[in-house]
Amino acid sequence: QVQLVESGGGLVQAGGSLRVSCAASGNTFSLNGMGWCRQAPGKQRELVAIIGRYGGTNYVDSVQGRFTISRENAKSTVYLQMNRLKHEDTAVYYCYAISAGGNEYWGPGTQVTVSS
Repeated sequence: QVQLVESGGGLVQAGGSLRVSCAASGNTFSLNGMGWCRQAPGKQRELVAIIGRYGGTNYVDSVQGRFTISRENAKSTVYLQMNRLKHEDTAVYYCYAISAGGNEYWGPGTQVTVSS
């Protein structure tokens, strides 16, 4: 079992930056990857970024070049640095993890709101 808790969400002006964090606990050594999903009102949840067990990363096209995912292995913590934020980035951001056995986990989410 894995537990995920996000922090760092908030209100930011368009063009600004924000970093959200995810602390993982439990059976974290079973994880093959961690990342971030987001869901805006009326829209489907989408995978934004993921970092694999060996450090490889992938991003959805809409955030490529603006967002950076990183991790701190000793504390099982994953970060998402969001730069040049746009109104379309407004969403609840969920920490995501997947185990070697294919089990998926999500945190409770943190709200990111981008305003003018």
